[in-house]
Amino acid sequence: MELKANVPDGSLEKKWDRHRFELKLVNPANKRKYRILVVGTGLAGASAAATLAELGYEVEVFCFQDSPRRAHSIAAQGGINAAKNYANDGDSIWRLFYDTVKGGDFRSREANVYRLAQISVHIIDQCVAQGVPFAREYGGQLVTRSFGGTQVARTFYARGQTGQQLLLGAYQAMMRQVGAGKVRLRPRSEMLDLVVVDGRARGLVVRDLVSGELSVALGDAVVLATGGYGNLFYLSTNAKGSNVTAIWRAYKRGAAFGNPCFTQIHPTCIPVSGEYQSKLTLMSESLRNDGRIWVPQRQGDARPPSQIPENERDYYLERMYPSFGNLVPRDIASRAAKKVCDEGRGVGPGGLGVYLDFADAIRRLGENVIRDKYGNLFEMYERITDENPYQAPMRIYPAVHYTMGGLWVDYNLMSTVPGLYVIGEANFSDHGANRLGASALMQGLADGYFILPYTIGDYLARSRFEKIGPDRPEVRQARTDAETRIQRLLSVNGKRSVDSFHRELGRLMWDDCGMSRNEKGLQRALSRIPALREEFWRDVRVLGENEQLNQSLEKAGRVADFLEFGELVCRDALERRESCGGHFREEYQTPEGDPMRDDANLCHVAAWEYAGEDSPPKLNKEPLTFESVHLAQRSYQ
Repeated sequence: MELKANVPDGSLEKKWDRHRFELKLVNPANKRKYRILVVGTGLAGASAAATLAELGYEVEVFCFQDSPRRAHSIAAQGGINAAKNYANDGDSIWRLFYDTVKGGDFRSREANVYRLAQISVHIIDQCVAQGVPFAREYGGQLVTRSFGGTQVARTFYARGQTGQQLLLGAYQAMMRQVGAGKVRLRPRSEMLDLVVVDGRARGLVVRDLVSGELSVALGDAVVLATGGYGNLFYLSTNAKGSNVTAIWRAYKRGAAFGNPCFTQIHPTCIPVSGEYQSKLTLMSESLRNDGRIWVPQRQGDARPPSQIPENERDYYLERMYPSFGNLVPRDIASRAAKKVCDEGRGVGPGGLGVYLDFADAIRRLGENVIRDKYGNLFEMYERITDENPYQAPMRIYPAVHYTMGGLWVDYNLMSTVPGLYVIGEANFSDHGANRLGASALMQGLADGYFILPYTIGDYLARSRFEKIGPDRPEVRQARTDAETRIQRLLSVNGKRSVDSFHRELGRLMWDDCGMSRNEKGLQRALSRIPALREEFWRDVRVLGENEQLNQSLEKAGRVADFLEFGELVCRDALERRESCGGHFREEYQTPEGDPMRDDANLCHVAAWEYAGEDSPPKLNKEPLTFESVHLAQRSYQ
């Protein structure tokens, strides 16, 4: 497999402008002749569908929720970055670019990241024009706050509901096109396979989740905007429906998978409280602006926090990283929390927690100010824990949150399958080995509103498409493969529930390929996952039938894909013999315990190629070059 990044020539600042001029255009009268299939209606999918339809293309959109508004983008709380420099604190496009490259531990494509920083300033204007209710100062000006990994206030927000408000903006733009007849919306529909004809992505196999009916949708290009795969770990901050199926099936049809082991651990999650839990809840990173993180200095100190005096508290992030304090990047804050808990200084049940304390901020600013800034987040915490965070510190602990890995794409966001575009969290993205906070919303909207509409037009203008129908052999084969997979799941009739397999896989992945990894654990996981997968196909029990609403069947298909995908994640983690970003290999650390990169051998994107059911995947490498930001050891001290 040849990886062509298609990064344009020229200076970093001019690459995107020059590239846009050089892209071929589709005549306005011809746009309606092209049909584009979009899978996913989160920020990336909804913004792409709205913009493509506005341009004149015929668009068909699929989501497995009952409404596009239920996409997981609504869960993003804290904000969206943009280099507007409204705070006049020294921010710039270049600084946002630098922070993002550094935050990703130099494992992202330089040109993509700079383009993202450039476009960020337009995203805010777009969303304000849509009526997104960003927070404002008393005089009416948009206000910003800081996030981890930065020393400027560049994060725009709508209290703790930023993702939801941004999604409503993209949703209304898309629904306007639905009303105009330019977008056909198909909710409660799940993509089960990709149709590839003559080497090009030309369609989808889709299951109606209410009736169980399989259908084929055909078009001239396919856009996957299906989010991340954090639920591989069973317990994560992701919505329970989030899965890897769409991009995994595309991988098995020829799309390279980039950096699958790059998983982000978020430091600000409500700790696990028992075996009964099926997901975790995130507390926004924005809370770290005013909350101070600490643990007792003494091991095993079980006193209530109010009884631990100041001189017996360890504000460990402020001590270890004085320049950034509590606003260090997520991977660093997560490792630090794990370290103090491993030392026996954790708080709460099982000692797996640290305090996030607002007492100082409440004394300094007043409870009303804190309530205005974070009220809905505090209310959510109290409803879940039955603890009042205005009176006692929150308890937090790291958890799986975001996935930097995804299908490999070039500068135009096209995968290794021509005509298959991948946007938002579903691609391997701009974030390298660790995503800085408030960048996910920025990337999803940049891809959907401002990048894909240009680049997909170039592909359509340069291509000639023959008309294909459902009787085409490749189409029939894709549908047959999906039917066979469904019938196989229903016919096992074993004794174990789908959730029991998912929980066992998740615990295995967390223990051996989670926050901290080593060769022995990864080898152990690579030997256990195939055995667990074999047991799944021998003993899983899927209730009900296909020709009906069947959530047991839905989950079974997704877990079956996780059982295959988990092996690729561990294989990728084993091959990356270095520590970088959120990927910490215990064998590769400094005497002080800091991560140790291997730029000489591993400064690349790992792009895995499917080689068949009985063959190991092939590893392809896209070298990463840094001409504008020099490779350096990350330091936030």
